Formats: sequence, C-alpha cells, structure tokens
Amino acid sequence: MATATQANPDTLASEIAAQSSLLADLRKQQADPATVEEVKKKLGDLKRSLALLQNANAGGSGAKESKKKERILLKTPKVRSPSACCDRNSSSSRRPFCPLLLRYGGTRDYGPGEMFCREYVERIVKDCFTTYGGSQLDTPVFERKEILAGKYGEDAKLIFDLMDQGGEQLALRYDHTVPLARYLAMSGAITTQAKLWQVGKVYRRDNPVMSKGRMREFSQADFDIAGTWDTMIPDAEIISLLCTILTRLDVGEFIIKMNNRKILDGIFEVCGVPADKIRTISSAVDKLDKMSWADVKKEMTEEKGLDPAAADKIGEYVKHKGGPELLEKLRADESLMANPSAKAGVEEMGLLFTYLTAYQVLDKVSFDLSLARGLDYYTGIIYEAIVEASAPPGFKSANAFASSSATPSVAHTAPPPAQPPKKKAAKKSSSAVAADDEEEIDESQVGVGSIAAGGRYDNLVGMFTAAAAGEGKKAAGLPCVGVSIGLDRIFALVWPKWVERGMRSKETMAYVMAAGDGLLSERVELVRELRDAGIKTDFLFKAKPKLPAQFAAGEKDEVPFAIILGGDELKAGLVTVKEQKWELVDGKKAKIESNDKGTKVKRAELIQWIKDTPTYKDWSSGKLIA
Repeated sequence: MATATQANPDTLASEIAAQSSLLADLRKQQADPATVEEVKKKLGDLKRSLALLQNANAGGSGAKESKKKERILLKTPKVRSPSACCDRNSSSSRRPFCPLLLRYGGTRDYGPGEMFCREYVERIVKDCFTTYGGSQLDTPVFERKEILAGKYGEDAKLIFDLMDQGGEQLALRYDHTVPLARYLAMSGAITTQAKLWQVGKVYRRDNPVMSKGRMREFSQADFDIAGTWDTMIPDAEIISLLCTILTRLDVGEFIIKMNNRKILDGIFEVCGVPADKIRTISSAVDKLDKMSWADVKKEMTEEKGLDPAAADKIGEYVKHKGGPELLEKLRADESLMANPSAKAGVEEMGLLFTYLTAYQVLDKVSFDLSLARGLDYYTGIIYEAIVEASAPPGFKSANAFASSSATPSVAHTAPPPAQPPKKKAAKKSSSAVAADDEEEIDESQVGVGSIAAGGRYDNLVGMFTAAAAGEGKKAAGLPCVGVSIGLDRIFALVWPKWVERGMRSKETMAYVMAAGDGLLSERVELVRELRDAGIKTDFLFKAKPKLPAQFAAGEKDEVPFAIILGGDELKAGLVTVKEQKWELVDGKKAKIESNDKGTKVKRAELIQWIKDTPTYKDWSSGKLIA
C-alpha cells in the first residue's frame, strides 16, 4: 500500500519533464560533463521510479499495457517544452503535467511561417521534377507487412508495425521506393519506360534528433526512372536533377558522394569476405560517415565475425575517394579487375563520368569507396548528397570537400576528437526498458546526415512479380534508378537562412481598408475583384473598423499594398494606395516609416497599376520587401 509520503505518478511525471528540460539546457550551454552526467542519472532514476510505480498500481494483466502507455508519455517531453501546458508564473513548484497535449516523440508541428518555407522548398522540388519530365504518383501510407519485409537489411527493425481490426499485419511505409516497386509490379512490370515522382510522409522507429530534421515522421520527395535504357544515361539524369534541386534551394556547398555496389561487392570478394556476410559487412562500412575506421573494424570483426586480415584489406580500399583519377587507380589493380563484379562496376562509373561531364556537374561529385548504403535492394550505382553540416561536429568522415584518393580521409584512420567520457550502458532489464525506452541524445553532437540519397535497384520489381507468379514460373522484371530527397533535413538547413533574411510567412499582396464609415460592401467588392485578378488580398472582418486597427492587421502580415477606400474618393472613382516596406534592423524586421500619404489611383485601373509596380513584379516566394 502506498504511504502518504510516496510520490504520485503526476508528480513524478512533472519532475521528469522539468529534469529533461534542465538536461537540454545544460547541453546547449556545453556545461561541465560531470554536471550533465549527474542530471542525466537523476532523470533515469526518476523514469525508473515512475515505471515501477505505474507497474505496481496497474497490477495483473493491466501492467504490460500500463508500461506501454508510460513509454509514450516519457518520449514526448524531449520534443515539447514540459511547461507548455501550465502557468509559467505559477508560484507552485509542482506544475501540472499535461500528457494529452504532448506530441508523440519524433514528430512535430509546423507553424504558418515554417509551413510557408516548407511549401517554398516543395514547390522548387516539384518544379524540377516536372522540368525533368516526371509524372506524379501517390501510394498508400501503409502497406501489408510482407511487402516491406526483407528489403531494408539491418534497418528493418525501424519499421512501424500496424495491425488492422481483422488481425492482418500492416506497416507504415519506410520509404517511397518499395511501394513504387509494388505499384510497378501490380501493373505486370509492363511500364517499359517511365519517370515517376511522389512527395509524402514516411515513418521510421529511429531515435529522433529534431533540430537536425531527423524524425520518426518525415517528408521525402522521390524521383525514379523505370525501364530498360542505355547504360548509365538515366543514372546521370538523376544526378543532374539532384544537383539542379540543391542549387536552386541554396542549401550551401554540397557534394554528391557516389559508389557502385558492383565495385564494393567485388572489393569484399577480393578481400575474402564470405558471400553470406557481404551485406552485413557492407552495412558496417556504411557507418564510416559517423564512426572511425577502428570502430567500424571492431564491429566487422567482433560483432560480425569477419577475419581481421580481411577487414584490414577492406580498410585499404575504402579510405580512397576522388574522381576519374580514382577510377584509373582501380583499373590498375589487377586483382580487383580480375573480379567480374568489380570490373563491370568500374566500366559503369567510367561511362557515368563521361555523361556527368556533359551535364556539367562532375565538379559536384566525389567517387567515395566508403559509401555503401545499408539498404539491401541496391544493385549498382549508389549516391548521397551531403553538406558541411552532415557530419557530427568535429567529425569529418562525411566531409568529401577536402579529401581525395591521394589523401585518405582522416576519419578512416583515426578516431574523431574525444568527447566527454560516457559510461558503457549495461544490459537493461525489461522494467528498466519501460522506464528508459530510448537513449538520451545530445543533439549538439549529431549531424544532419545526408540530405538526399538513392541508387539503382534493378531487381526489386522482379522480386514482387516473381512472388506473385509463384515458384518456378517466369516473371518480368523492371530495372529502376532513383533518388529520395529528405525535405525535413533540407528545411533544417534552409529555415535559419529564411529567418535571417527576414522572409515572409504569407503571400498576401494587398490589404483593403476603409477610412471613416466602414464601407463593408465596397471593401468586399474590391477584395473579390483583386482576388479574381490573381492578386492575393485580405481585409479586416469588422463592419466599421478603425483605420489604425486595419493598418496594424496588414502590417502584421507585412502586406506591401495598403488600399484605402474613402467615401469622397470612391465617388470620384479613386482609391488611395500606400506601398509599405520593411527592413532588417539588428536581425529583426521593422517597417520603414514614411511620410508618404499614398498615391491616388483610378479605381478602374487599380489592378493593372499594382501589377505594373516593381514591388509586385520583383516579389517572389516571400522575399523581404525593402
């Protein structure tokens, strides 16, 4: 029986939320590691206490369900202020905990300003997709689980499982690629040549890092080319498309790291990797963008049972990166060229470099032998786009901007700069897992990761058609190559620049006001005319609003044209138009004050007058009016 001195679940939950907030603040301030560890330990103790209390209160068959619900509540404070639903000015030290108002961990809301920026990003991506001849596709957000099973290698554990009321096993889509392959297979793989794109949300049970755009629910934009074409031409088209999108989005300097699965598999075979270990060793190599070679080698040998001598041979290959000169170095490697897979991959890369030169994007490419891509379905060229922020701070393994085949990347030969020591996590009991479901992540030590990635997958559609045809029956296949663009990660890069440049959060161009009597009917009539003419317009929903209130409403949305109606002016067929402008002052937007009383414009000529102004002509996608 609980005593009067014992804490209740609400109190413990509130303390957990406050402790989580404190831990986040300490990390942002780069506080003393010992202090951080002490706060982190206390947070873990609180979580365990709450789990035990919940378990004791639930009892019997309800305990398991209680634990499951509690894990959900404990995840959410990481992504929302624990005091968001209580009075900050309350004198009480025990603020109420409001789990119903917290989001699920790894998800987030986007406000109007953020959505305006996201829509801007999506518009550019979709415009590029259609410019390159793509047709839009849409697939369900969930699939039958067997559709997704066996396609993602070690990442399969990140799939969100579902079950419908009839007990059928379902799963939220992990990416757009497998649903696309299922769609093509359902058509009998008879679509011989097609360019298809889709934009939508995908889901992964990963540890989220919200500030870096790494979430459990996130948006991806995919462009895929299906069909049998001449070798490497569609692959080069995809790389050109990606370069065009990233350049237009102004994400900063970027590099597209690329490799070929045929070369990588050939390297593994030459180095003595058993056939049944090639995919797992490939998955380990893929971690070289965030782990040192020493750690990757340890995983390959101690966890995955690879001969250390084979691992050392692999290390001699994967340290190289560069361009056409690296290709020549591989061609001079007799043992590698004796491997059919590696030789075919080298010839493909030679063709690709020729086409990328014609597209004038070869300078944006780094041929990187450490790039592996963990997904099982890739069969040929693989690539990912990175920026300076992709790698964890102080760790430059993902930094393809400085290294070449002649100068091995430091991250492959030495560990990253030392971070504050961390205690090795002990194996958790089931009750501890319930209390501390996921590891606390120091977001300051995590990079954005790749912002786009993809490759060739020639067998995926055939896997579905073969399964549908039945054992022993011939089934059609369909070669494909594509790219997935992480819109949330790009948003994480673009949004700070958007704010810094003072971009708007609305496209409203005109605000119709009335001086004196409300003139509501006249205002509504003019608003309708302007909207019909394609000019985004708004007005204040009051019958007789005061003029300062109308100006304040228009200025809140930074509307460049204030159109003022007056009784006498309307009788004369005139309106007054005042152009409003803003500027950045010490990083904040401020309206430029002016003594200009506005311009008298004929009511019948107003629409054309607005469209002829430099402000209207030059304004584009939220540009700061100044």
